[in-house]
Amino acid sequence: MTRLTPIPSTTDAQPALRVTGLTKRYAGMLALDAVSFSVERGEIVGLLGPNGAGKTTTINVILGVLEPSAGEVAIDSIDIARARSLALTRANFAAVYAALPGNLTVKQNLRFFGLLYSIDALASRIDQLLEEFDLEHLRDTRCGLLSSGEQTRAALAKALINRPSLLLLDEPTASLDPSAAQIIRARIKRLAQQERCGILWTSHNMQEVQAVCDRVLFLSHGKVLLEGDPNTLPEEHGTATLEELFIRVAREPLTLPVPDP
Repeated sequence: MTRLTPIPSTTDAQPALRVTGLTKRYAGMLALDAVSFSVERGEIVGLLGPNGAGKTTTINVILGVLEPSAGEVAIDSIDIARARSLALTRANFAAVYAALPGNLTVKQNLRFFGLLYSIDALASRIDQLLEEFDLEHLRDTRCGLLSSGEQTRAALAKALINRPSLLLLDEPTASLDPSAAQIIRARIKRLAQQERCGILWTSHNMQEVQAVCDRVLFLSHGKVLLEGDPNTLPEEHGTATLEELFIRVAREPLTLPVPDP
């Protein structure tokens, strides 16, 4: 097992994530076109856009799964191209499609990822996360037997095992009922506020985005088309709701009205 060597924690003075001029070309296709943005510590930023806009490519480049054609990614000011392992000790990821190994129990999964990140006092950290996400009674249950809500809580516990400065969440509540989704959203907001974790959140649920995100970025055809407060951005661009703005970006990305200065 390859272990990730931990680095000292950092302060709010530098962003959790800085993306500069990120470009990704596939054969005959430009998936990302000079994308630039940042996520501050304690901030939740929504990465929005229709399917094919470049959201998943952006996340995969940030995680080092894909190599960019151009541009830079820095996590806590650590350039991922120069020090990938160090940078990734400061980040983690959760998504409904990235399920934990189903043949391992909740506790075994947390222990596995804790060992991967070389977490000090791992047993104590596991107990803390089991309590935080109401998983104590499921600690010895195989993850493949958990409900959707329980699997989401276990995946978030895994994603916090290393106390990340940057947390990437790809549709984290997509499979949850409204009650469970509300609980998860509240916990993630508390995480950003109390732990000063920067969070990049993708979702197609615009009501959720408005309830959770401090700022949103609209991607279209691999470019950042719009950026701003999810509660005021619709009015600035002549729509009544964030969902209407999303639909307009998806259907007419080049004809959005420019707001008055």
